[in-house]
Amino acid sequence: WEQRKLGELASKRIEKNTNGIKETFTNSAEHGVVSQLDYFDHDITNDANIGNYSVVHPDDFIYNPRISAVAPCGPINRNKLDRNGVMSPLYTVFSVDDTIDKLYLEHYFKTSRWHQFMFLEGNSGARSDRFSISDSIFFEMPIQCPVLEEQELIASFFGRLDSLITLHQRKYDKLCVLKKSMLDKMFPKGGSLYPEIRFAGFTDPWEQRKLGELTESYSGGTPAAGESEFYGGSIPFIRSAEIAAESTELFLTEKGYESSSARMVKPGDVLYALYGATSGEVAVSRQKGAINQAILAILPRDDCDARYITAWLRKQKGYIVTTYLQGGQGNLSGVIVKNLEVFIPSLPEQQKIGFMLSHLDSLITLHQRKLELLRNIKKSMLDKMFV
Repeated sequence: WEQRKLGELASKRIEKNTNGIKETFTNSAEHGVVSQLDYFDHDITNDANIGNYSVVHPDDFIYNPRISAVAPCGPINRNKLDRNGVMSPLYTVFSVDDTIDKLYLEHYFKTSRWHQFMFLEGNSGARSDRFSISDSIFFEMPIQCPVLEEQELIASFFGRLDSLITLHQRKYDKLCVLKKSMLDKMFPKGGSLYPEIRFAGFTDPWEQRKLGELTESYSGGTPAAGESEFYGGSIPFIRSAEIAAESTELFLTEKGYESSSARMVKPGDVLYALYGATSGEVAVSRQKGAINQAILAILPRDDCDARYITAWLRKQKGYIVTTYLQGGQGNLSGVIVKNLEVFIPSLPEQQKIGFMLSHLDSLITLHQRKLELLRNIKKSMLDKMFV
């Protein structure tokens, strides 16, 4: 590959806003070049100074000197909004010529290849949140370039990868919105005994019962932490952050289990987190193992469906946390949970609701995993496909 200076490929945009363009752009490290109106929900520009702002054309690149965790020397992004806008003179706006592929350069700036130059030649100055580098030095930045044909192939690869990521992000977002809507409409509210929407064939009013009337429940315990003979065995030890997991970090020995008040649960039991940061989280257990005192195992009786109870507790999490954990302090308890008032339909309707919401959860998890996989692939490729 050939090393070239940014100034050989690009020139600073010095055009000022003499035509009165009103739309102001910002350059976000996470979201790229966006309209201030979209990003902040309002335009934060002082109209008195907007005439001094730099005009940004489609496909121009913008360097934002603001430092963040994801952009340690500030982000460089391309304007993909297909329209002109203006930006504060604090930003560096530049256009590139046709000797380099714009999409290739855009992804080059998503790597950390150019950071070393910035750290060597610039500094954070008097403000620790803003990087300082002069224009003359900035445009000395070395850019590693293959031949144009290879640039285009690399750009096309990342373009397709970005399209896949966007597609799965949209599917994930739509599923989350659908689930939120279903949780809101498939349960009665406002004192009614009828939900807004329900499956065909069900017309009977729902009942209001205490959770303790519909389920059996118990919590567990923890063997003494300093006893090595209690740990490292074959019994999975489920802690509150692992209620939805397929495996655990800790395992108990038979002696450790018998020496404590830890209790066994099986796949299909409802697990409810009582303490700490996960208070109010709920899941259907995916493994057989022992639980500690921070988890309440909830076992539905014959007229109650586990997935329905899980969905109802998940819907009620905000109310439960607000009511019983004011200011983030305190813990839930088995007594509190047993006394919660539950709206409940017939068992067949419970099963349909529980199945549908559980299926939605599975789809959401599937798309979330695909998103994580695609992002990891992109991260790896950005690291390996650029010199």
